[in-house]
Amino acid sequence: MMKLLNIGFGNVVATSRIVCITSPESSPMKRMKEQSRKEGRLIDATYGRKTRAIIVTDSNHIILSSVQSETMAERWQESFEENKG
Repeated sequence: MMKLLNIGFGNVVATSRIVCITSPESSPMKRMKEQSRKEGRLIDATYGRKTRAIIVTDSNHIILSSVQSETMAERWQESFEENKG
């Protein structure tokens, strides 16, 4: 069964497709966000709110979320622990 991660506002991402979850504050992440926007690989799931997390997928898509990266990482970790137990 595919596990889904809630990224806010009813949006979900398949946990098996996530490569990393990071904060959007660093210059390299800002550049990566703009590059993916130019290439059509950016998915904005913030609903106009401030971007608080960037999710990178195995298909090289970039997903923006307004949920804190720490909160998202905790949810992602919980999904791994559920698979073990």
